Amino acid sequence: MSQTSNRRPVLPTIGWREWVTLPQLGIGSLKAKIDTGARSSALHAFDIEKFIHEGRPMVAFSVHPAQRDSQRVLKVHAELVDERVVTNSGGQASERPVIITDVAWLGVAWPIELTLVRRDLMGFRLLLGRQAVRHRFVVDPGGSYLGGRPGAPMVRP
Repeated sequence: MSQTSNRRPVLPTIGWREWVTLPQLGIGSLKAKIDTGARSSALHAFDIEKFIHEGRPMVAFSVHPAQRDSQRVLKVHAELVDERVVTNSGGQASERPVIITDVAWLGVAWPIELTLVRRDLMGFRLLLGRQAVRHRFVVDPGGSYLGGRPGAPMVRP
């Protein structure tokens, strides 16, 4: 009689905060908070403008990629895939633009949905919610920057 294994595959461990890149947006060395309490992921963005390009809905926005640095600004654009109401940790709901872009950590890139919202008062410019990390990582709530700084070549899984 053969036994079936109930074991889950061994997943890499990610800390509660990590250095990641958003290569399709041209954003590197961005600190991210890994938040399994949040369903969706959010990027600090401002000057958000929706427009149509070649019949496709798009969104242009600005990003302060470095923590506590409001001088450096990157202007970015991406395809707008949705707009949805998201409730923040304070219980306030707001409609946010949604894009899909790759996030990369430890040289591996994978696509995530990312909502765009002002996060001026938040400690991290990027929040990776559980949809972005589920089935990919085990989160170590005591671990920080387990992957070091990004810089390894990216490999798409």
